[in-house]
Amino acid sequence: MADVVVVGAGLAGLACAGDLVAAGLDVRVLEASDAVGGRMRTDLRDGFRLDRGFQVFNTSYPQVKRRMRLRELRLRPFTPGVLLQTPRGRLRFVDPTRRPAQAGDLVPGRLASPRDLAALAILGGRDLLTPPRLIKRAADRTTLTALADAGISAELVETLFRPFLAGVFLEEELETSSRFFHLVWRSMLRGTLCLPAEGIGAVPAQLAANLPAGTVRLETPVRQLTDDGVLLADGQEVAAPAVVVATGPAAAVDLLPELPAVPTRAVTTYYHAAPGPPLAEPTLLTDTGRRVLNTVVLSQVAPTYSPDRRALVATSVLGTAGAPDEAELRRTLAELYETDTADWEPLAEYRIQHALPAMPPPWPLSRTTRHTPGRTPHLYLCGDHGATGSVQGALASGTRAARELLADLGGKRSAQA
Repeated sequence: MADVVVVGAGLAGLACAGDLVAAGLDVRVLEASDAVGGRMRTDLRDGFRLDRGFQVFNTSYPQVKRRMRLRELRLRPFTPGVLLQTPRGRLRFVDPTRRPAQAGDLVPGRLASPRDLAALAILGGRDLLTPPRLIKRAADRTTLTALADAGISAELVETLFRPFLAGVFLEEELETSSRFFHLVWRSMLRGTLCLPAEGIGAVPAQLAANLPAGTVRLETPVRQLTDDGVLLADGQEVAAPAVVVATGPAAAVDLLPELPAVPTRAVTTYYHAAPGPPLAEPTLLTDTGRRVLNTVVLSQVAPTYSPDRRALVATSVLGTAGAPDEAELRRTLAELYETDTADWEPLAEYRIQHALPAMPPPWPLSRTTRHTPGRTPHLYLCGDHGATGSVQGALASGTRAARELLADLGGKRSAQA
């Protein structure tokens, strides 16, 4: 018997467990897979580090600052900007305050008109300086509507925002919550997008390492919830007065059939090994033709992602069902990188059906984790699908679950907000 059973060892479950352990509770984290992390996993294949889907790590998130020992992750930064493959050729959008020498395409008339550049500066300034609590209280619209209201022209939306944000939201219509967009834009202006040297899986691994030995049990799938706790797939029961379901939305519905299905976004990421880097910088390349969401030479970001001098290229496309075959994709990459890709070696292909929750407006950026209050055991539901589709959202949801659980059980002390 434990004080709390947490089902799922993704970011939300690990954050929740960490706060409960810190409050003095005996916690069991049950994970069906062979490692922690949920969607944040890194595979090692022929010496290459392959994240399960292209991911980035943002240093500005409040929960990241609170929980992570960033120095130990040995973070490697992306360029603070993006390359845009357009019919007019390749253009660069970069933060001029960080890379003034690379801001040549921000001269009026090249990437954008003077009016668009002014609107872009005002948008960035407002999001940079507005406190998050005020952004969260603002009227919620679609991102496309918010950009239009900010004075961004349709031309700049098609050149910059749609191709870039499609890779962030995993949808091309920019129908995602404008409040979430403003928070994301703010975090990018304030933080640095990075990758850990050992892969994105190093993030949940560090959270798990903070827990007492034996807290996390891997390869321990939960079959169902019971009146006393949870029933494992092997027939054993783990009893606890409180259970936290910290799985993805599909697995949560399996355990709690009464839950409404959460619409999700899908993505496919391809990995190739190239003889050398087709782009000699750690910069994301997007395609205004929308043939791919983005592509990047990961070994230019973090050399530890490759075992030798070969370059590791990650390319993501929207969805899973209509993803192109590998040969077709390489022809597209040959055009985008302006190089011969015939000798690129395909390493892996990840089709991720539930990569992010869909977040149309009005999207609640935070909600209670209590599920059917008054039942026994106490039941809580957390994950990025209960907050925002981001590292911050997952960690914040796990934090809230711990705080609400401790309040309900009269815990020894409250988890931090």
